[in-house]
Amino acid sequence: MSEANPLEEIQLEEAPVSHDFIVGPILKTLVLFSLPTLGTNLLQSFGMTANAIWIGQLLGEEALAATASANMVMFLAFTAVWGFSLATNVKMGQFYGAGDYVSARRSFGAGIGFCVGLSLIVAVIGWIFTDEVLRLLSTPPQIRHFARDYLRITFISMPFSTFSMLIGVGLRSAGDAKTPFYAMILTSVLSIVLNPLLILGLGPFPELGITGSALTMTLANFLGALAMIAWIYWRDLPMRMRGNDFAFLWPNGEDLSYMVTKGVPMGGMMVISSSATLVMLGLVNREGALTAAAYGAMIQVWNYIQMPAMAVSITVSAMAAQNIGAGRHDRVAQTVSAGLGVSTALTVGLFVVLIALADPILALFLGKGSKAIPLAEHIQLVTSWSYILNGLMMIMVGVLRSYGVVMISMVISALSLYAARLAFYFLLYPAIGVEALWLSFDFGALVALVLTWLAYSRGSWRPRFGLPRTASFSLHAPAGEGAN
Repeated sequence: MSEANPLEEIQLEEAPVSHDFIVGPILKTLVLFSLPTLGTNLLQSFGMTANAIWIGQLLGEEALAATASANMVMFLAFTAVWGFSLATNVKMGQFYGAGDYVSARRSFGAGIGFCVGLSLIVAVIGWIFTDEVLRLLSTPPQIRHFARDYLRITFISMPFSTFSMLIGVGLRSAGDAKTPFYAMILTSVLSIVLNPLLILGLGPFPELGITGSALTMTLANFLGALAMIAWIYWRDLPMRMRGNDFAFLWPNGEDLSYMVTKGVPMGGMMVISSSATLVMLGLVNREGALTAAAYGAMIQVWNYIQMPAMAVSITVSAMAAQNIGAGRHDRVAQTVSAGLGVSTALTVGLFVVLIALADPILALFLGKGSKAIPLAEHIQLVTSWSYILNGLMMIMVGVLRSYGVVMISMVISALSLYAARLAFYFLLYPAIGVEALWLSFDFGALVALVLTWLAYSRGSWRPRFGLPRTASFSLHAPAGEGAN
Protein backbone atom coordinates (compact mmCIF):
# COMPACT_ATOMS: atom_id res chain seq x y z
CA MET A 1 0.00 0.00 0.00
CA SER A 2 1.49 3.34 -1.06
CA GLU A 3 1.86 6.23 1.34
CA ALA A 4 -0.32 9.32 1.00
CA ASN A 5 1.14 12.13 -1.05
CA PRO A 6 1.94 14.95 1.45
CA LEU A 7 1.69 17.51 -1.35
CA GLU A 8 -1.93 16.55 -2.02
CA GLU A 9 -2.74 16.73 1.71
CA ILE A 10 -1.28 20.20 1.98
CA GLN A 11 -3.14 21.41 -1.08
CA LEU A 12 -6.46 20.13 0.25
CA GLU A 13 -6.00 22.29 3.33
CA GLU A 14 -5.38 25.48 1.38
CA ALA A 15 -7.86 28.34 1.61
CA PRO A 16 -9.52 29.39 -1.66
CA VAL A 17 -8.34 32.53 -3.45
CA SER A 18 -10.54 35.62 -3.67
CA HIS A 19 -11.20 35.51 -7.43
CA ASP A 20 -11.53 32.36 -9.52
CA PHE A 21 -9.57 33.18 -12.64
CA ILE A 22 -9.95 29.68 -14.09
CA VAL A 23 -13.73 29.26 -14.38
CA GLY A 24 -15.16 32.62 -13.26
CA PRO A 25 -16.82 35.14 -15.60
CA ILE A 26 -13.99 36.86 -17.44
CA LEU A 27 -15.17 40.43 -17.97
CA LYS A 28 -16.77 40.78 -14.53
CA THR A 29 -13.74 39.31 -12.78
CA LEU A 30 -11.38 41.55 -14.74
CA VAL A 31 -13.29 44.70 -13.82
CA LEU A 32 -13.72 43.76 -10.14
CA PHE A 33 -10.02 42.90 -9.84
CA SER A 34 -8.81 45.98 -11.75
CA LEU A 35 -10.69 48.54 -9.65
CA PRO A 36 -8.90 47.91 -6.33
CA THR A 37 -5.59 47.63 -8.22
CA LEU A 38 -6.31 51.03 -9.76
CA GLY A 39 -7.23 52.36 -6.33
CA THR A 40 -3.92 51.11 -4.94
CA ASN A 41 -1.96 52.92 -7.66
CA LEU A 42 -3.95 56.12 -7.15
CA LEU A 43 -3.42 56.07 -3.39
CA GLN A 44 0.30 55.46 -3.85
CA SER A 45 0.59 58.49 -6.13
CA PHE A 46 -1.59 60.54 -3.82
CA GLY A 47 0.63 59.61 -0.88
CA MET A 48 3.72 60.81 -2.74
CA THR A 49 1.94 64.04 -3.66
CA ALA A 50 0.90 64.61 -0.05
CA ASN A 51 4.46 63.93 1.09
CA ALA A 52 5.72 66.60 -1.33
CA ILE A 53 3.08 69.08 -0.12
CA TRP A 54 4.08 68.62 3.53
CA ILE A 55 7.77 69.09 2.74
CA GLY A 56 7.13 72.16 0.59
CA GLN A 57 4.78 73.79 3.07
CA LEU A 58 6.74 73.01 6.25
CA LEU A 59 10.37 73.08 5.09
CA GLY A 60 10.33 75.26 1.98
CA GLU A 61 11.25 75.10 -1.69
CA GLU A 62 14.86 74.01 -1.17
CA ALA A 63 13.78 70.93 0.79
CA LEU A 64 11.18 70.11 -1.85
CA ALA A 65 13.76 70.46 -4.62
CA ALA A 66 16.05 68.07 -2.74
CA THR A 67 13.42 65.31 -2.83
CA ALA A 68 13.38 65.39 -6.65
CA SER A 69 16.94 64.09 -6.86
CA ALA A 70 16.28 61.47 -4.19
CA ASN A 71 13.09 60.24 -5.83
CA MET A 72 14.81 59.91 -9.21
CA VAL A 73 17.60 57.83 -7.67
CA MET A 74 15.15 55.57 -5.85
CA PHE A 75 13.04 55.05 -8.95
CA LEU A 76 16.11 53.88 -10.85
CA ALA A 77 17.14 51.70 -7.90
CA PHE A 78 13.72 50.04 -7.84
CA THR A 79 14.12 49.00 -11.46
CA ALA A 80 16.78 46.61 -10.14
CA VAL A 81 14.11 44.60 -8.30
CA TRP A 82 10.88 45.41 -10.16
CA GLY A 83 11.57 43.01 -13.03
CA PHE A 84 12.27 40.17 -10.61
CA SER A 85 9.00 40.84 -8.78
CA LEU A 86 7.12 40.59 -12.10
CA ALA A 87 8.81 37.26 -12.80
CA THR A 88 7.71 36.06 -9.35
CA ASN A 89 4.16 37.19 -10.09
CA VAL A 90 4.04 35.17 -13.33
CA LYS A 91 5.47 31.98 -11.83
CA MET A 92 3.16 32.11 -8.81
CA GLY A 93 0.13 32.64 -11.04
CA GLN A 94 1.01 29.66 -13.20
CA PHE A 95 1.38 27.41 -10.15
CA TYR A 96 -1.93 28.64 -8.71
CA GLY A 97 -3.63 27.86 -12.00
CA ALA A 98 -2.14 24.36 -11.96
CA GLY A 99 -3.36 23.83 -8.37
CA ASP A 100 0.21 23.42 -7.10
CA TYR A 101 0.06 25.70 -4.06
CA VAL A 102 3.28 24.43 -2.50
CA SER A 103 5.27 25.39 -5.60
CA ALA A 104 3.46 28.73 -5.64
CA ARG A 105 4.57 29.29 -2.05
CA ARG A 106 8.11 28.26 -2.99
CA SER A 107 8.16 30.85 -5.81
CA PHE A 108 6.74 33.45 -3.43
CA GLY A 109 9.46 32.75 -0.87
CA ALA A 110 12.17 32.78 -3.53
CA GLY A 111 10.93 36.14 -4.82
CA ILE A 112 10.94 37.66 -1.34
CA GLY A 113 14.35 36.26 -0.45
CA PHE A 114 16.01 37.33 -3.69
CA CYS A 115 14.38 40.75 -4.10
CA VAL A 116 14.68 41.84 -0.47
CA GLY A 117 18.27 40.57 -0.39
CA LEU A 118 19.07 42.53 -3.55
CA SER A 119 17.40 45.65 -2.15
CA LEU A 120 19.50 45.33 1.02
CA ILE A 121 22.66 45.34 -1.08
CA VAL A 122 21.46 48.37 -3.04
CA ALA A 123 20.51 50.13 0.22
CA VAL A 124 23.95 49.59 1.79
CA ILE A 125 25.78 50.71 -1.35
CA GLY A 126 23.48 53.71 -1.66
CA TRP A 127 24.02 54.75 1.97
CA ILE A 128 27.80 54.55 1.58
CA PHE A 129 27.95 56.45 -1.71
CA THR A 130 25.15 58.96 -1.14
CA ASP A 131 27.44 61.97 -1.53
CA GLU A 132 28.96 60.60 -4.73
CA VAL A 133 25.47 59.98 -6.18
CA LEU A 134 24.39 63.54 -5.41
CA ARG A 135 27.55 64.96 -7.01
CA LEU A 136 26.92 62.81 -10.08
CA LEU A 137 23.44 64.34 -10.32
CA SER A 138 24.93 67.84 -10.00
CA THR A 139 22.73 68.51 -6.98
CA PRO A 140 23.05 72.24 -6.11
CA PRO A 141 25.20 72.81 -2.98
CA GLN A 142 22.46 74.80 -1.20
CA ILE A 143 20.10 71.79 -1.13
CA ARG A 144 22.66 69.01 -0.85
CA HIS A 145 22.33 68.65 2.92
CA PHE A 146 18.56 68.18 2.54
CA ALA A 147 19.06 65.68 -0.28
CA ARG A 148 21.68 63.72 1.67
CA ASP A 149 19.49 63.27 4.75
CA TYR A 150 16.39 62.41 2.71
CA LEU A 151 18.16 60.02 0.33
CA ARG A 152 19.94 58.07 3.05
CA ILE A 153 16.73 57.34 4.93
CA THR A 154 15.04 56.52 1.62
CA PHE A 155 17.77 53.98 0.91
CA ILE A 156 17.14 52.44 4.33
CA SER A 157 13.44 52.17 3.46
CA MET A 158 14.07 50.28 0.23
CA PRO A 159 14.05 46.74 1.75
CA PHE A 160 10.78 47.54 3.55
CA SER A 161 9.20 48.95 0.38
CA THR A 162 10.39 45.94 -1.60
CA PHE A 163 9.01 43.55 1.01
CA SER A 164 5.65 45.32 0.97
CA MET A 165 5.60 45.24 -2.85
CA LEU A 166 6.31 41.48 -2.91
CA ILE A 167 3.52 40.76 -0.42
CA GLY A 168 1.12 42.64 -2.68
CA VAL A 169 2.42 40.71 -5.70
CA GLY A 170 1.76 37.43 -3.93
CA LEU A 171 -1.79 38.38 -3.00
CA ARG A 172 -2.63 39.53 -6.53
CA SER A 173 -1.17 36.34 -7.97
CA ALA A 174 -3.61 34.45 -5.74
CA GLY A 175 -6.53 36.56 -7.01
CA ASP A 176 -6.74 39.01 -4.09
CA ALA A 177 -6.46 42.68 -5.08
CA LYS A 178 -8.52 44.05 -2.19
CA THR A 179 -6.05 43.35 0.62
CA PRO A 180 -3.19 45.36 -1.01
CA PHE A 181 -5.73 48.15 -1.58
CA TYR A 182 -6.76 48.22 2.08
CA ALA A 183 -3.09 48.10 3.11
CA MET A 184 -2.39 51.08 0.85
CA ILE A 185 -5.22 53.00 2.53
CA LEU A 186 -3.51 52.36 5.87
CA THR A 187 -0.12 53.33 4.44
CA SER A 188 -1.48 56.57 2.94
CA VAL A 189 -3.27 57.62 6.14
CA LEU A 190 -0.18 56.94 8.25
CA SER A 191 1.99 58.90 5.82
CA ILE A 192 -0.31 61.92 5.84
CA VAL A 193 -0.71 61.94 9.64
CA LEU A 194 2.88 61.18 10.66
CA ASN A 195 4.60 63.55 8.21
CA PRO A 196 3.96 66.82 10.07
CA LEU A 197 4.44 65.15 13.45
CA LEU A 198 7.95 63.91 12.63
CA ILE A 199 8.95 66.92 10.53
CA LEU A 200 8.04 69.51 13.18
CA GLY A 201 8.38 67.34 16.31
CA LEU A 202 4.80 67.81 17.52
CA GLY A 203 3.69 66.21 20.78
CA PRO A 204 5.91 63.32 21.91
CA PHE A 205 7.62 63.03 18.51
CA PRO A 206 11.17 64.33 17.92
CA GLU A 207 11.78 67.14 15.42
CA LEU A 208 13.52 65.45 12.49
CA GLY A 209 12.96 67.84 9.60
CA ILE A 210 13.22 66.29 6.15
CA THR A 211 14.58 63.10 7.73
CA GLY A 212 11.23 62.75 9.48
CA SER A 213 9.41 62.80 6.16
CA ALA A 214 11.59 60.01 4.74
CA LEU A 215 11.24 58.03 7.99
CA THR A 216 7.46 58.39 7.77
CA MET A 217 7.44 56.61 4.40
CA THR A 218 9.57 53.82 5.86
CA LEU A 219 7.28 53.30 8.85
CA ALA A 220 4.13 53.49 6.74
CA ASN A 221 5.39 50.87 4.27
CA PHE A 222 6.54 48.59 7.09
CA LEU A 223 3.19 48.77 8.92
CA GLY A 224 1.28 48.26 5.66
CA ALA A 225 3.30 45.11 5.00
CA LEU A 226 2.68 43.86 8.56
CA ALA A 227 -1.06 44.35 8.06
CA MET A 228 -1.00 42.22 4.89
CA ILE A 229 1.05 39.51 6.61
CA ALA A 230 -1.40 39.43 9.52
CA TRP A 231 -4.26 39.00 7.03
CA ILE A 232 -2.44 36.17 5.22
CA TYR A 233 -1.93 34.20 8.41
CA TRP A 234 -5.37 34.96 9.83
CA ARG A 235 -7.05 33.70 6.65
CA ASP A 236 -4.48 30.92 6.19
CA LEU A 237 -3.92 31.95 2.58
CA PRO A 238 -1.76 29.79 0.27
CA MET A 239 1.35 31.98 0.49
CA ARG A 240 1.65 31.75 4.27
CA MET A 241 4.84 30.06 5.49
CA ARG A 242 5.38 27.81 8.45
CA GLY A 243 8.24 25.61 9.64
CA ASN A 244 10.23 24.21 6.74
CA ASP A 245 8.54 26.65 4.33
CA PHE A 246 10.94 29.37 5.42
CA ALA A 247 13.68 27.49 3.55
CA PHE A 248 11.94 28.75 0.40
CA LEU A 249 13.38 32.20 1.13
CA TRP A 250 16.69 30.87 -0.20
CA PRO A 251 15.98 30.44 -3.95
CA ASN A 252 16.90 27.11 -5.53
CA GLY A 253 18.59 26.94 -8.91
CA GLU A 254 15.39 26.64 -10.93
CA ASP A 255 13.63 29.58 -9.27
CA LEU A 256 16.75 31.73 -9.41
CA SER A 257 17.31 30.94 -13.08
CA TYR A 258 13.73 31.88 -13.96
CA MET A 259 13.85 35.14 -12.01
CA VAL A 260 17.11 36.22 -13.62
CA THR A 261 16.39 35.18 -17.21
CA LYS A 262 12.88 36.66 -17.17
CA GLY A 263 13.34 39.42 -14.60
CA VAL A 264 16.32 41.13 -16.23
CA PRO A 265 14.48 41.87 -19.52
CA MET A 266 11.38 43.00 -17.58
CA GLY A 267 13.49 45.37 -15.52
CA GLY A 268 15.28 46.38 -18.71
CA MET A 269 11.98 47.66 -20.11
CA MET A 270 11.69 50.02 -17.15
CA VAL A 271 15.27 51.21 -17.54
CA ILE A 272 14.63 51.94 -21.23
CA SER A 273 11.40 53.77 -20.40
CA SER A 274 13.04 55.83 -17.64
CA SER A 275 16.05 56.78 -19.73
CA ALA A 276 13.80 57.68 -22.67
CA THR A 277 11.87 60.01 -20.37
CA LEU A 278 15.12 61.78 -19.48
CA VAL A 279 16.00 62.11 -23.18
CA MET A 280 12.61 63.65 -23.96
CA LEU A 281 13.02 66.01 -21.00
CA GLY A 282 16.32 67.18 -22.46
CA LEU A 283 14.64 67.91 -25.81
CA VAL A 284 11.85 69.79 -24.05
CA ASN A 285 14.32 71.92 -22.10
CA ARG A 286 15.80 73.11 -25.39
CA GLU A 287 12.50 74.90 -26.07
CA GLY A 288 12.80 77.21 -23.07
CA ALA A 289 11.46 77.65 -19.54
CA LEU A 290 7.80 78.12 -20.54
CA THR A 291 7.71 74.85 -22.49
CA ALA A 292 9.56 73.06 -19.68
CA ALA A 293 7.02 74.30 -17.14
CA ALA A 294 4.09 73.19 -19.30
CA TYR A 295 5.69 69.80 -19.85
CA GLY A 296 6.39 69.41 -16.13
CA ALA A 297 2.71 69.97 -15.35
CA MET A 298 1.72 67.44 -17.99
CA ILE A 299 3.99 64.82 -16.43
CA GLN A 300 1.82 65.08 -13.31
CA VAL A 301 -1.33 64.55 -15.42
CA TRP A 302 0.22 61.64 -17.33
CA ASN A 303 1.01 59.89 -14.06
CA TYR A 304 -2.74 59.51 -13.57
CA ILE A 305 -3.95 58.96 -17.14
CA GLN A 306 -1.82 55.82 -17.50
CA MET A 307 -3.05 54.25 -14.26
CA PRO A 308 -6.21 52.55 -15.60
CA ALA A 309 -4.22 50.74 -18.30
CA MET A 310 -1.58 49.74 -15.75
CA ALA A 311 -4.22 48.30 -13.42
CA VAL A 312 -5.94 46.38 -16.22
CA SER A 313 -2.58 45.11 -17.49
CA ILE A 314 -1.67 43.78 -14.03
CA THR A 315 -5.05 42.05 -13.84
CA VAL A 316 -4.81 40.55 -17.32
CA SER A 317 -1.32 39.25 -16.55
CA ALA A 318 -2.49 37.63 -13.27
CA MET A 319 -5.53 36.06 -14.94
CA ALA A 320 -3.50 34.86 -17.91
CA ALA A 321 -0.79 33.29 -15.72
CA GLN A 322 -3.33 31.21 -13.78
CA ASN A 323 -5.11 30.09 -16.94
CA ILE A 324 -1.79 29.19 -18.57
CA GLY A 325 -0.98 27.06 -15.53
CA ALA A 326 -4.38 25.38 -15.90
CA GLY A 327 -3.88 24.88 -19.64
CA ARG A 328 -6.85 27.14 -20.44
CA HIS A 329 -5.34 29.06 -23.34
CA ASP A 330 -8.82 29.74 -24.74
CA ARG A 331 -9.60 31.84 -21.67
CA VAL A 332 -6.31 33.71 -22.08
CA ALA A 333 -7.44 34.89 -25.53
CA GLN A 334 -10.81 35.99 -24.11
CA THR A 335 -9.05 37.79 -21.26
CA VAL A 336 -6.93 39.73 -23.75
CA SER A 337 -10.03 40.82 -25.67
CA ALA A 338 -11.81 41.88 -22.48
CA GLY A 339 -8.69 43.68 -21.26
CA LEU A 340 -8.34 45.64 -24.50
CA GLY A 341 -11.95 46.80 -24.23
CA VAL A 342 -11.81 47.73 -20.54
CA SER A 343 -8.46 49.52 -20.88
CA THR A 344 -9.72 51.58 -23.81
CA ALA A 345 -12.98 52.48 -22.07
CA LEU A 346 -11.32 53.56 -18.81
CA THR A 347 -8.47 55.49 -20.44
CA VAL A 348 -10.72 57.28 -22.94
CA GLY A 349 -13.16 58.15 -20.14
CA LEU A 350 -10.39 59.60 -18.00
CA PHE A 351 -8.93 61.38 -21.03
CA VAL A 352 -12.27 63.13 -21.67
CA VAL A 353 -12.55 64.21 -18.03
CA LEU A 354 -9.00 65.57 -17.96
CA ILE A 355 -9.57 67.51 -21.18
CA ALA A 356 -12.81 69.00 -19.83
CA LEU A 357 -11.14 70.03 -16.56
CA ALA A 358 -7.74 70.87 -18.06
CA ASP A 359 -7.66 74.53 -17.00
CA PRO A 360 -8.32 74.10 -13.25
CA ILE A 361 -6.19 70.94 -13.05
CA LEU A 362 -3.18 72.53 -14.72
CA ALA A 363 -3.62 75.65 -12.58
CA LEU A 364 -2.90 73.47 -9.52
CA PHE A 365 0.63 72.95 -10.80
CA LEU A 366 1.28 76.12 -12.78
CA GLY A 367 -0.77 78.72 -10.92
CA LYS A 368 -3.96 80.41 -12.06
CA GLY A 369 -3.45 82.56 -15.13
CA SER A 370 -0.03 81.08 -15.94
CA LYS A 371 1.11 81.61 -19.54
CA ALA A 372 2.15 77.97 -19.60
CA ILE A 373 -1.42 76.69 -19.23
CA PRO A 374 -2.50 77.14 -22.90
CA LEU A 375 0.69 75.40 -24.03
CA ALA A 376 0.14 72.56 -21.56
CA GLU A 377 -3.43 72.16 -22.83
CA HIS A 378 -2.12 71.88 -26.37
CA ILE A 379 0.47 69.28 -25.31
CA GLN A 380 -2.31 67.37 -23.59
CA LEU A 381 -4.52 67.31 -26.68
CA VAL A 382 -1.70 66.12 -28.93
CA THR A 383 0.16 63.63 -26.74
CA SER A 384 -2.46 62.06 -24.47
CA TRP A 385 -3.67 59.88 -27.36
CA SER A 386 -0.41 57.99 -26.98
CA TYR A 387 -1.55 56.71 -23.59
CA ILE A 388 -4.64 55.12 -25.14
CA LEU A 389 -2.37 53.28 -27.57
CA ASN A 390 0.08 52.43 -24.78
CA GLY A 391 -2.80 50.98 -22.78
CA LEU A 392 -3.61 48.52 -25.56
CA MET A 393 0.05 47.63 -25.91
CA MET A 394 0.42 47.02 -22.16
CA ILE A 395 -2.40 44.44 -22.19
CA MET A 396 -0.59 42.31 -24.76
CA VAL A 397 2.76 42.83 -23.04
CA GLY A 398 1.19 41.52 -19.81
CA VAL A 399 0.09 38.33 -21.57
CA LEU A 400 3.42 37.87 -23.33
CA ARG A 401 5.03 38.21 -19.90
CA SER A 402 2.75 35.49 -18.54
CA TYR A 403 3.95 33.15 -21.27
CA GLY A 404 7.55 34.00 -20.43
CA VAL A 405 8.06 35.92 -23.68
CA VAL A 406 9.97 38.97 -22.45
CA MET A 407 12.96 39.74 -24.70
CA ILE A 408 10.82 40.86 -27.64
CA SER A 409 8.97 43.38 -25.45
CA MET A 410 12.26 44.92 -24.32
CA VAL A 411 13.43 45.19 -27.94
CA ILE A 412 10.12 46.78 -28.95
CA SER A 413 10.48 49.32 -26.12
CA ALA A 414 13.92 50.32 -27.36
CA LEU A 415 12.74 50.59 -30.98
CA SER A 416 9.63 52.62 -30.19
CA LEU A 417 10.97 54.89 -27.44
CA TYR A 418 14.30 55.63 -29.08
CA ALA A 419 14.50 54.75 -32.79
CA ALA A 420 10.93 55.66 -33.76
CA ARG A 421 10.48 58.69 -31.51
CA LEU A 422 13.85 60.27 -32.17
CA ALA A 423 13.77 59.57 -35.91
CA PHE A 424 10.34 61.19 -36.16
CA TYR A 425 11.50 64.18 -34.12
CA PHE A 426 14.73 64.90 -35.98
CA LEU A 427 13.24 64.32 -39.43
CA LEU A 428 10.21 66.59 -38.91
CA TYR A 429 11.57 69.22 -36.53
CA PRO A 430 13.01 71.38 -39.36
CA ALA A 431 9.56 71.48 -40.99
CA ILE A 432 7.11 71.79 -38.08
CA GLY A 433 9.29 72.76 -35.11
CA VAL A 434 8.35 71.76 -31.57
CA GLU A 435 5.15 70.11 -32.85
CA ALA A 436 7.38 67.25 -34.01
CA LEU A 437 8.30 66.65 -30.37
CA TRP A 438 4.70 66.26 -29.25
CA LEU A 439 3.66 64.15 -32.25
CA SER A 440 6.63 61.85 -31.67
CA PHE A 441 4.86 60.56 -28.54
CA ASP A 442 1.92 59.35 -30.63
CA PHE A 443 4.14 57.95 -33.37
CA GLY A 444 6.29 56.00 -30.92
CA ALA A 445 3.19 54.60 -29.19
CA LEU A 446 1.70 53.54 -32.54
CA VAL A 447 4.92 51.75 -33.53
CA ALA A 448 5.01 49.97 -30.14
CA LEU A 449 1.37 48.88 -30.48
CA VAL A 450 1.79 47.50 -34.00
CA LEU A 451 4.99 45.62 -33.17
CA THR A 452 3.52 44.22 -29.94
CA TRP A 453 0.36 43.09 -31.77
CA LEU A 454 2.52 41.27 -34.33
CA ALA A 455 4.58 39.65 -31.55
CA TYR A 456 1.45 38.56 -29.68
CA SER A 457 -0.76 37.46 -32.56
CA ARG A 458 1.81 36.02 -34.96
CA GLY A 459 4.90 35.39 -32.87
CA SER A 460 7.05 32.29 -33.33
CA TRP A 461 6.57 31.48 -29.63
CA ARG A 462 2.92 30.47 -30.10
CA PRO A 463 3.46 26.90 -31.41
CA ARG A 464 5.60 26.10 -28.34
CA PHE A 465 2.45 26.38 -26.23
CA GLY A 466 0.20 24.56 -28.68
CA LEU A 467 -1.38 27.83 -29.85
CA PRO A 468 -2.37 28.68 -33.43
CA ARG A 469 0.15 30.78 -35.31
CA THR A 470 -2.39 33.60 -35.65
CA ALA A 471 -4.32 34.75 -32.56
CA SER A 472 -7.98 35.71 -32.68
CA PHE A 473 -9.64 38.29 -30.46
CA SER A 474 -13.11 37.51 -29.13
CA LEU A 475 -15.21 38.34 -26.09
CA HIS A 476 -17.17 35.10 -26.46
CA ALA A 477 -16.52 32.50 -23.79
CA PRO A 478 -16.82 28.74 -24.12
CA ALA A 479 -20.31 27.37 -23.80
CA GLY A 480 -21.59 27.27 -20.26
CA GLU A 481 -19.21 29.86 -18.81
CA GLY A 482 -20.02 33.30 -20.13
CA ALA A 483 -17.57 36.10 -20.60
CA ASN A 484 -19.40 38.57 -18.41
